[in-house]
Amino acid sequence: GYGAEFSSLGDLHRLGAIVVKGISLAPRPGNPPPRIVETACGMLNAIGLENVGLEQFLSDKMPWLRTLRSPIIVNILGDSIEEYAELAGALSAAPGISGLEVNISCPNVKKGGVAFGTVPEMAAAVTRAVRAASSLPLIVKLSPNVTDIVAMARAVADNGADAISLINTLIGMAIDVRTRRPRLANVIGGLSGPAIKPVALRMVWQVASAVRVPVIGIGGIGTAEDAVEFLLAGASAVQVGTANFYNPASSMEILSGLEAWLREQGESSVRAIIGTLRLDR
Repeated sequence: GYGAEFSSLGDLHRLGAIVVKGISLAPRPGNPPPRIVETACGMLNAIGLENVGLEQFLSDKMPWLRTLRSPIIVNILGDSIEEYAELAGALSAAPGISGLEVNISCPNVKKGGVAFGTVPEMAAAVTRAVRAASSLPLIVKLSPNVTDIVAMARAVADNGADAISLINTLIGMAIDVRTRRPRLANVIGGLSGPAIKPVALRMVWQVASAVRVPVIGIGGIGTAEDAVEFLLAGASAVQVGTANFYNPASSMEILSGLEAWLREQGESSVRAIIGTLRLDR
């Protein structure tokens, strides 16, 4: 969502940043239902990048978001390099936006994002275009549905990304054996939640070891210990997504739990534990 859904659950000012759902130039209705299916240790979604579009986001959503003290990062998506660049330019001119996260990786659309997120040269081209159009801090969000995540990370880091976030969802599907039909109207969707955490941890560790820009860990984070794992693997920050569905207070609970863990371990700050995974036996 756009943040307001969680305003009654705690002090949003405590959060390091709020990343709003993906925005496109024109409104998108998304895919037909059913669009969400619960799975073992996670969920499949085929929302189809439903959003209100740039104009309505700026007029209806940003006024409230500007009242928050937490930085606002806007996730952007497009079907062409030109659309990404146009979005970046328009959002850069809007007050109250602290950064952009470029979604080149979403698997639940039939054009655009999948191609950009799976070919290093195309990912690099999108990154260059957005960088040229905007002076805002630029995060590029990577897909795990690739053969070489490090190559993708280097492609965007070498072409203007200030940080890299990963991972987006894995591509999956579910079948109703009684009807012999897909459980999602779109047939396939993005798998998220605890089921993907081991994959996300591995990729975060690989990327953090290979690039010199900060890495933001995403994938199955639902507890403070989950967050600590990503920080130890090299992430400089984490994002919480699917956990918000089954526990809307999860972000606040993770933050409090992380603070408690640092005190118990005698650590002065989150920064002190980033990348401190021990590989010796």
